[in-house]
Amino acid sequence: MKPTLRPGASRTNRYTVDDARATGIIGQANRVYATPMFVRDIERTCRDLLVEHCETGEDSVGMEVVLRHIAPTLIGMSVDIIATITAVDGRKVSFDVFARDEIEPIGTGSHKRFVVDLSKSGERLKAKAEKFAALHGSKQKCG
Repeated sequence: MKPTLRPGASRTNRYTVDDARATGIIGQANRVYATPMFVRDIERTCRDLLVEHCETGEDSVGMEVVLRHIAPTLIGMSVDIIATITAVDGRKVSFDVFARDEIEPIGTGSHKRFVVDLSKSGERLKAKAEKFAALHGSKQKCG
C-alpha cells in the first residue's frame, strides 16, 4: 500500500440505473434500483478508490457492508456513490458511503475492505480448491 492511503481520501462514482440494476419485486411497472446491485456498486466505488493507493500486485476484497437503502431510484436515473476512507488499520480499510440520485439521498452506510497480495491470495485459493477436491473426490479449478 502506498503512503497516500489515508483517512479523508474520497471518490465519487456515477452509475445509471438500467434494467440490469433494477428489481421488479414489487411489479414490472415499478422497477427500481435493486439493493444487491446497490451493494455491488458501493463495493466497486470503494475498490476503485483503494486501488488508486495500492502497489502493483495488490488489490482488495470486501469483508463487511452495512447499508441503509432509504429511497427508491427509477430506471434511467443517475446515482452518485461517494466513498470516503475513515480508517486504515494495517491492511483493513474502512469507508463511509453516501449515495444520492438526481432527486434525493438514497442510502448511507459503511464498508470494510482488506488489501491482499494477489499472488499469495492465488496460492491460498489453490490450496482450498485442492482440499475441496479431496473432500469430493474430483478436481475443482480455481481461477
